Amino acid sequence: MLEEVERWLSTRSWSATDRPLHQILAAKQRTGQTVSVVLPALNEEETVGDIAAIIRHDLMRQVPLVDELVVVDSGSTDRTSEVAAAAGATVVHRDEIIPRIPAVPGKGEVLWRSLLVTRGDIVCFIDADLKDFSSDFVSGIVGPLLTDPDVALVKGMYDRPLGGAAGQGGRVTELMARPLLNMHWPQLAGFVQPLGGEYAARRSLLEQLPFPVGYGVELGMLVDALHLVGLDALAQVDVGVRKHRHQDGQALGRMAAAIYRTAQLRLARGHLIRPSLTQFERGGDGFEPRTYSVDTEERPPMAEIAEYQARRAA
Repeated sequence: MLEEVERWLSTRSWSATDRPLHQILAAKQRTGQTVSVVLPALNEEETVGDIAAIIRHDLMRQVPLVDELVVVDSGSTDRTSEVAAAAGATVVHRDEIIPRIPAVPGKGEVLWRSLLVTRGDIVCFIDADLKDFSSDFVSGIVGPLLTDPDVALVKGMYDRPLGGAAGQGGRVTELMARPLLNMHWPQLAGFVQPLGGEYAARRSLLEQLPFPVGYGVELGMLVDALHLVGLDALAQVDVGVRKHRHQDGQALGRMAAAIYRTAQLRLARGHLIRPSLTQFERGGDGFEPRTYSVDTEERPPMAEIAEYQARRAA
């Protein structure tokens, strides 16, 4: 590990308990910064309501830490929108945001569009499939941004159990993302959960970043933020244990391919490489190939979008 990363681990890796809630609230009041929480959601009716309700109760009603709670529904066919609204979240449908730009499927697409329907100086992203959710996830990763002006982006770190086995979750992280980062961006080797969906950043940073539309958004954001603001502006906070719905092996393969493609684009922009993945399923005539496109489209920095510029000027 680089000496720079060892130093970073000792100065930019914290626990949620390092900043008590009263300290975070005092910093928020002193600085006047506002906080938006965004939950990107696709068919998450079983969990999105509990997450939204806990944030509303703990961090909006009991204490005024979160100013805005928005669920962006990316085309759910279940009751995700209704459940989220009943829990007190503002629900916005992906296709209603910047309608002149046709939406494409993908988590990164939803996060990118969320910048236009939120106003917080700090934007906190929380995945909508978490189980046994604690509001410490929000306060823990928002805390450094409110108390330290030199911090621009904070990732959550946590244990990720799989089937009762501790530390066995995050398979794409261990098999794809971590090797990529260690080999090509060793300054980022200290991140425990580089692909984790729980992180917060200053709007002033997010609006300058391109957003891969799919699963590559977390890796792309880390790499681009490193180049834009430097390692010391990045941090991570231990928030305990993350439990969520796990995907099957083929879905993980598609995720890994998208992440690899995101890394490729950053290593050599414009290099022509086949952006697709072929997998196999047993059919009546043996193993049959299934080829999937690997999402390579990226949205430009939000600061370049006319609607966003107009809102800022208003």
